[in-house]
Amino acid sequence: MKAGIGVKKKNKILIADDSEINRSMLADMLSEEYEILEAANGLEVIAQLNRYHSEISLLLLDIIMPEMDGFEVLASMNKSGLIDSVPVIIISAETSAIYIDHAYDLGAVEYISRPFEEKMVKRRVKNTIILYSKQKMLENMVTEQILAKEKNNKLMVDILSNIVEFRNGESGLHVLHIRVMAETLLKQLAKMTDQYNLTPSRISLIANASALHDIGKISIPEEILNKPGKLTDEEYETMKTHSAIGAQMLENIPYYQNEELVLVAHEICRWHHERYDGGGYPDGLAGEQIPISAQVVALADVYDALTSERVYKPPYTHEKSIEMILNGECGAFSPLLLECLAEAAPFLKKEMKVRSAGGITKTEFQDITRSLIKSGSTSNRTLALLEQERTKYQFFASMSKEIQFEYVYHSDIITISEWGAAQLGISEIIARPLECGEFKNLFFREDLIDLLEHLRDASPDNPIVSGTYCLNVHGSQRWYKLVARPLWIGEETEELTGIIGKFIDIHEEQVELDRLKQMARHDPLTGLYNRAYARKAAELALKDGKNKKFAMLLFDLDFFKNANDQYGHLFGDRVLQDVAQRVKCGVRDSDIVARIGGDEFLIFMEYKSSIDVLVERIFQAISGQYQDFEISVSMGVALSPENGTDYRELFHHSDQALYAAKRDGKRHFCFYDDSMQSLLSVLSPVDQ
Repeated sequence: MKAGIGVKKKNKILIADDSEINRSMLADMLSEEYEILEAANGLEVIAQLNRYHSEISLLLLDIIMPEMDGFEVLASMNKSGLIDSVPVIIISAETSAIYIDHAYDLGAVEYISRPFEEKMVKRRVKNTIILYSKQKMLENMVTEQILAKEKNNKLMVDILSNIVEFRNGESGLHVLHIRVMAETLLKQLAKMTDQYNLTPSRISLIANASALHDIGKISIPEEILNKPGKLTDEEYETMKTHSAIGAQMLENIPYYQNEELVLVAHEICRWHHERYDGGGYPDGLAGEQIPISAQVVALADVYDALTSERVYKPPYTHEKSIEMILNGECGAFSPLLLECLAEAAPFLKKEMKVRSAGGITKTEFQDITRSLIKSGSTSNRTLALLEQERTKYQFFASMSKEIQFEYVYHSDIITISEWGAAQLGISEIIARPLECGEFKNLFFREDLIDLLEHLRDASPDNPIVSGTYCLNVHGSQRWYKLVARPLWIGEETEELTGIIGKFIDIHEEQVELDRLKQMARHDPLTGLYNRAYARKAAELALKDGKNKKFAMLLFDLDFFKNANDQYGHLFGDRVLQDVAQRVKCGVRDSDIVARIGGDEFLIFMEYKSSIDVLVERIFQAISGQYQDFEISVSMGVALSPENGTDYRELFHHSDQALYAAKRDGKRHFCFYDDSMQSLLSVLSPVDQ
């Protein structure tokens, strides 16, 4: 028998007394039935409660203690709410009614005076723990009943809504998306104004009622609902009736017409196609005549329609959809609501991705929905639980710095967490991973064979597989620990269903090495490459690109000395940082940009044609204003000849062209030509 099996776990009791003998006596009385923790002063009590509060069944608390006395501990527990979950029995030689009453007022449930009588201590401890256990059980039962009721109500709304969406040919997650977006917008709106009295309960109510927004579509002929092309005027008029029909359906239910959920759902059903400018239907309401619930659902409906595939269009990206809505291309909305959308857009993108259906196709989802309608609530419950688990997995994967993966044996598909795939430089979803070069190239062959052997040797009784492997990540080798767990159907059979696991980066010294490499390559002030690394990278590009065209741009800031003299060197540093940022925004990621000293910068790039236009664009991007200081530059440009050149010669030519630009009055750029060959040797000391 495995250790721990069949052994009843003991309740934890925390004994807090500054006298060690008192703690020892109480521990002797109670340790046979309970696990004992001890604290010698009030600060230790708080530390123990913070660490073990969910495990501590009872606190035996002395009043007179150093650092923080018993009354202060009780006050702290009241403030943190721990007094509701951890019962307290006072243990003290003080018998004054004032002390005892004050302890009861602060939440203590019992009082034991010294000297201790063993039977009384045991009985009061046992009774208190039993009483609190029963109280917690009753609280949990009530909570579970409330949650079950809310879940059932929500489930019934979702079932009805999904049946409507199934007829509509849309993704069954449309209802979920509307709810998530409505909740997000309402929370943002509550932060920005108190105009609508959006309490948490009100927000939850509107979000749940939003699921019923399109129930009127159940009365629309399917050939109109799912028509792939543009509707005729007559068909469009028929389609528009769904909002009034949905509202009428809610008005005609035999009971609960005055329930708040029904009233809000009625608002949403009837008016979620109204427009803020009065151009909507069915009643032509305008502005704040439209209930905020309907306004929010209308905006959510438009966003989801844009970002989802429909029978008549492909999906738009999140960014494009937000842009179209804010530009007024998709209806008229409250300016305040549009402001909320703009503020919440980054969060909304992440939330929608977590709540998306992943790679499932519309046809597959329709098949699932059809199956659900036939099989009843059990399958709906299963789907909801699966969606919940998938959402939790994506959320935790996005928060964790571990590379998590799941491999499904029957479909031969591996799914890697988004963050993990980015770290490994491979796709999130890979079919036939053991044959895919992208995945196979991560491992050395002998390591992959070793991993497969360990997986084959795993069993339901000993399922955990781990090993340390060197992976090829972005062209360099890094050590990772792999922890995986094969899954079997029912765990007791030999039919493998899949593997879940994660890679943990254990190459800590590599992190420090990467940091040192970063410091060695980059200028600490601007974050650009330094002179040495820029030269090394450019020399490598020139060597590997014999038939390619390259340009080198050298520039420095005109009158930069004035910035330091007039405003100070810290201001001058900020000017250099601003220039560096302008340069990075004006070039491509593949271009080499460096600060090579003082206020002098280098850009090395490959070009194919129109180099004049490219240089002009970069020159203009750098020039501008930083606070009261005007940024202007002089720039020299040198082009590598078709038969190739070395870095030193190209740098020298661009340097000569730079000085030609400075000699001719600064604030412009010059391309190198042969007339500049002896320029540096004849420049006066002032010019240089």
